[in-house]
Amino acid sequence: MAMTFGCVLSQAIFGPAAGPEALRTLGQRAEALGFHAVWLADHIVIPRHVNSSYPYDTGGASPFDPAQPFYEPLSALNFLAGCTERIRLGTHVLIIPYRQPVYTAKILATLDALSGGRLIVGAGAGWMAEEFAALGLANYAERGAVTNEYLRLFKELWTKDDPEFRGKHVQVSGIGFQPKPVQRPHPPIWIGGHSGPALRRVAVLGDGWMPIGLHPPSLLQPAEMAQKVARLQTMLREANRPEAAVTISFTAPAVVTKSPASPRPLLQGSPEEIAADLRRYQALGVQNFNMNLPGFDVSEQAEAMDQFAREVVPLLS
Repeated sequence: MAMTFGCVLSQAIFGPAAGPEALRTLGQRAEALGFHAVWLADHIVIPRHVNSSYPYDTGGASPFDPAQPFYEPLSALNFLAGCTERIRLGTHVLIIPYRQPVYTAKILATLDALSGGRLIVGAGAGWMAEEFAALGLANYAERGAVTNEYLRLFKELWTKDDPEFRGKHVQVSGIGFQPKPVQRPHPPIWIGGHSGPALRRVAVLGDGWMPIGLHPPSLLQPAEMAQKVARLQTMLREANRPEAAVTISFTAPAVVTKSPASPRPLLQGSPEEIAADLRRYQALGVQNFNMNLPGFDVSEQAEAMDQFAREVVPLLS
């Protein structure tokens, strides 16, 4: 099976270059180049003091500047839906406990309907305790259980004409919920993270698994990725689900360069070297690769996107 490719539009949604022009330019460029999806991250507020450990930095330091804009991803994806025609629109990842779940399900259903069925719901439980507190939420300690419950509620609302749900954190009955998403039975839910609870969430509730790798200490080099895939396959069997029920994705930086560091980091180097690295992941079952774009402005990111599509993707066709 051919691998599909997506772009994480980090600089288009947060930082000094973020805004409608960056979103429009990069989204339309990704679509024109044939990328499968564009992805947006999720934060609602950035606390000025963060002691929580960021999982994708060796020192755990948060990379987010509270003085810089961070656009809300569901609003931004609706904007992108109007700027594009075919490319899939995804969250990487939506922090499920942050938002009232019936309202969130409605926004997601609306986005899928208005985009013609292009939504992928990347879902996670979150890591920043200070942001939970700033949003007035007391569910940080239970964020995993809350995430699981809300995802089950989403499916109930998206698929049932007369939804009924009785959970610990939310109850729903006696309501109409329209429109339904275009995709049937519902938009795919791809679970982020690679911890034990995240893998269990994939096995029970997910249509896809989308971990982030090659950001120390979260490396997920091929040997570790193989172990995680094997563990997920065991969990799927235990959940009485086929392995093919879950799309395996992988997100990491990819940098085409003529003079990589020595030793060469994975996914950095010549197009042939990057393609060879990706084949190693493909052999483990990875079906989708999402690129963290290098560069600090829109033109640099657009050029990196173009170079990857022109020089790397054909080697994997």
